[in-house]
Amino acid sequence: MTASPSVGMTLPERRHDCDVVQQMLYNASLWNGHRIHFDMPYATEVEGYPGLVVAGPLIGDWLHQVVDEWLGDSGMITGIEYSNRVAAFVGETLTAGGTVTAYDVDSGELKLEVFVKNDRDDVLAPGVITAKLNR
Repeated sequence: MTASPSVGMTLPERRHDCDVVQQMLYNASLWNGHRIHFDMPYATEVEGYPGLVVAGPLIGDWLHQVVDEWLGDSGMITGIEYSNRVAAFVGETLTAGGTVTAYDVDSGELKLEVFVKNDRDDVLAPGVITAKLNR
C-alpha cells in the first residue's frame, strides 16, 4: 500500500484472462471434476452454457488477491464474503477491484467492498473483505 487508506479509496484493478490451461490446473488442484469446467460439448450442448465456466472459487481467489496485493506487507486479510452471481467463461477478460468503505485509524481495521466484473461491466461476484493493518 502506497498511501494511508481512507474511505472511498479505490484499489488498483487487476485484469484476469482465464484460459483453458489455468482452468484445468485450478480445477485439478481442487479435485473439481464438474464437466462444465473442462468439457466443451458437455458445457454447451448439455448444460447450455456459451463456453467453459470459470470455477467460482477462482473468482473468489481473485477478490482475495486484489486486496492482498494492495495491502502488501502493510496488513493482512481477516475475512472474506462473496457471492458468485453471474457465470464467467474461459476467454473472457475479468477485472477485480474494490473500494475502502470503512477504516478505523485506532485499530487499523479496514472494510472493503470488492468485485469481479466482465468486459460489459456486469458485476459477476460482489463481496466484502475485512483486513487489519500492521501496527
